[in-house]
Amino acid sequence: MPATSRVDVQTFLDEHPFSPFQWLIFGLCFVIVLLDGFDTAAIGFIAPSLLKEWGVEKSALGPVLSAALFGLAAGALFSGPLADRLGRKVVLVGSVLVFSIACLASAFATNLTELTVLRCVTGIGLGAAMPNAVTLLSEYCPQRLRATMTNLMFCGFPLGAAFGGFLAAWMIPQWGWRSVLLLGGVTPLILTVGLVVILPESVHYLLSRGASVERVRNVMRKISEAASEVSQFVMLEPEHAEVTKRVNASGIGMVLSPVLRAGSLMLWIAYFMGLVIFYALINWMPILFKDAGLNPQTATLISALFPLGGVGAVFFGWLMDRFNANLIIAVGYALTAVSIFFIGQAAGQVGLLMAAVFLAGVLMNTAQSSMPALAAAFYPTQGRATGVSWMLGIGRFGGIAGSFLVAEMTARQLSFSQIFAVMAIPGAIAAVALVVKQFVGPGRSSDKGIGAAVAAH
Repeated sequence: MPATSRVDVQTFLDEHPFSPFQWLIFGLCFVIVLLDGFDTAAIGFIAPSLLKEWGVEKSALGPVLSAALFGLAAGALFSGPLADRLGRKVVLVGSVLVFSIACLASAFATNLTELTVLRCVTGIGLGAAMPNAVTLLSEYCPQRLRATMTNLMFCGFPLGAAFGGFLAAWMIPQWGWRSVLLLGGVTPLILTVGLVVILPESVHYLLSRGASVERVRNVMRKISEAASEVSQFVMLEPEHAEVTKRVNASGIGMVLSPVLRAGSLMLWIAYFMGLVIFYALINWMPILFKDAGLNPQTATLISALFPLGGVGAVFFGWLMDRFNANLIIAVGYALTAVSIFFIGQAAGQVGLLMAAVFLAGVLMNTAQSSMPALAAAFYPTQGRATGVSWMLGIGRFGGIAGSFLVAEMTARQLSFSQIFAVMAIPGAIAAVALVVKQFVGPGRSSDKGIGAAVAAH
């Protein structure tokens, strides 16, 4: 490569093998998302123990179960614009530190009010971490692997939630429910040190902020020594040329611009509806199964099969990198609606219930885990962190709605099958939203003309 070469940073990533350095970035982001899933779902798995130890009614758990979700929404909504302004790494490290300390403090709560406040603070950190992990990883991936790797990383969330269920079933009888929160706080606290030392800033972000070529080259050299011979790095993004030509804005201004507004709305609706299902079931399935006649340990173990199904997102990522991503995920949500309905028909049959929960989890979590990759590809660099985080943040209100929805249905004494029939409806709505996005978004083919951000020599 001649020493005077001018190279597009994404082309450089596309033309070189996925390096050990990129795998390291993937690993760090995967662990962040894994711990996010663990800490988010932990409250659902310790809920039956809270009911017993503190002697409270099930209805009193509503604020505790949803407190983290309010924090998740707030954290996601403010972290995206901050990351587009200050950088992905700074916000990511700060968010992991916040949720680790807050989760650790939650283990020492003495009443529902204290636990509710601490879960809200935990949620702020969790909500800020997820979108920035997605954004940072996607900006280090070659185009051919972007959805696959992002979805593989996002599998950490349901795996973390499932791991939390299995650990809770083992830890709570021996050490009590506080031990689960202690583990969920200490582990990310240790991870924070590794993030500060090892994790790089996104080169796409550095270029968008006019960073020196030497700073960009130092990072790219860890991917391939060929970067040493590059005299100028640029960021072209031809797939977003139509948007960047028509929108002279960054952050939320780009996300809500006329050319992206309809697509953004459809992303929000789909993710919102997916989280209505996810949080309603992850928070309430142990209690619903216990009320249906299962013993608490069996109810917890079967519930843990639901988030475990998210590993199917890797296959969807492969499909998304090759075919129409909107329609692939829409099919996933449509099948989710059918499978959730069938959970309600399996009451009293443990074997069939286990199979139904696992199948629903595969479909539901595969579709939901694919959404951040879809959003990351939809937005240009100048609005990517905001776009991903606002989809996740607004979606969190779906989690809040889902938790209260099941609480209301149990208060109205709906049957087991009726509750799951109602929970199937959001899956159908999400599928429709993505079909609409396919036809209302900006041009899907590469546009003529490009806009470039340049690292000067």
